[in-house]
Amino acid sequence: MPYRGRVHAAWQARHPSPWEDSAAWRNWEERLVAQRRRSTRAGRHLRLWVPVIVSLAFPLPALFWRLRQTGGWPVTGGEVSALVLELAITLAGPLCLIAARRFPGPVVAVVAALASADLLLYAEEDKPPYLALGFAIVSAVVRGARVWAWISVAVAGAVSLTIALSLGVRLPPLRIAAVTLGVLFVMGVGEGIRTRRANIDEMTRRVAERKQNEVQAERVRIAREIHDVLAHSLSQINVQAGVGLHLMDSQPDKAKDALASIKETSKTALDEVRSVLGALRAEGGADPSAPLVPEPDLSRLTGLVASIEAQGIQVALDNRIDPPPPAAAQLALYRIAQESLTNVLRHSRARKVSLSTWREDGDYLLEVVDDGVGAVPARPDSGGRGLLGMRERAELLGGTLEAGQRQGGGFRVLARIPALHEERT
Repeated sequence: MPYRGRVHAAWQARHPSPWEDSAAWRNWEERLVAQRRRSTRAGRHLRLWVPVIVSLAFPLPALFWRLRQTGGWPVTGGEVSALVLELAITLAGPLCLIAARRFPGPVVAVVAALASADLLLYAEEDKPPYLALGFAIVSAVVRGARVWAWISVAVAGAVSLTIALSLGVRLPPLRIAAVTLGVLFVMGVGEGIRTRRANIDEMTRRVAERKQNEVQAERVRIAREIHDVLAHSLSQINVQAGVGLHLMDSQPDKAKDALASIKETSKTALDEVRSVLGALRAEGGADPSAPLVPEPDLSRLTGLVASIEAQGIQVALDNRIDPPPPAAAQLALYRIAQESLTNVLRHSRARKVSLSTWREDGDYLLEVVDDGVGAVPARPDSGGRGLLGMRERAELLGGTLEAGQRQGGGFRVLARIPALHEERT
């Protein structure tokens, strides 16, 4: 698992690991995050109480065993005070761990003081290690109280040695070495758990961000599809409705033809919109009630050109791509052509348009040129969705789109899509 700390953040930003972006890595991240989310309340209580129980499981039996070996009950005089003091030190450390989740810093300081007292008072006795200190250190490091842990252990060790030297208490070297190594070991364990939690938190953030990006990308895709369908169809309906109103009194037959064209165009548009929205209504796939409309491809350019010519604009079609490109490229090229011709119909006041497609240097190209007035300044509230959608379609497949006015008048749109785009997706 790659380290996500501050020290290596700049290095990882400059030199990212290529396998971190692979599908296998992403699936592993999502499984790990899902496993962490399945952590139940019982599991959290278990992590709280297990250290308390384990810390009591060894010292208490050892205490009563030594009491039995020294004569057992009854005890009198000073033995009662010594017994009460030893029992209090034995119980206080583990019981303090109950508050370690909320107050990890103060808890590790108190437990370190109790461990120091245990070391000084019972240096000559064969006692089990003060396990509560190890759990308190790990808890403090994991919960962000690392400074508390280091300072508490350092102060407790220094005070213990100072008192031992001042009072002449003999501390066995093996016990001092064992305590030192044990503290360093649990510090390392705490740092390891803390790093692992930080990595999982970062994975959780990345998984959530990735899912949000996927949702946003799907919304943009659907919005782009609906815009392309509605913009083209409604533009034709608007023109045909104007023609029908103009000819209704003088030429009823042509007005009837315009109404028939409006009916056919609206039906096609409704079917395409229902097909796009069907994926949103169903949770496990396409909506069975939505009509099965095939995705547009380059073979439908002829019908697209015919619908534009029906509005009185002369369109010259030259499709020289053979064999047909992959489905994704065909859809993008068709939608770009559709949006370009819609813009010609709505804004350019052109009389002639040329639509050409060909293959060049491993790329698929589409060019739309008209002889109109050029680009019309977009209204502040329009957002320019048409050109933006065309550019997004080309860039999603690794291509480019150029759009601008021509010298001498008119407007030109040139889309270029790499033929090898499928290897990039």
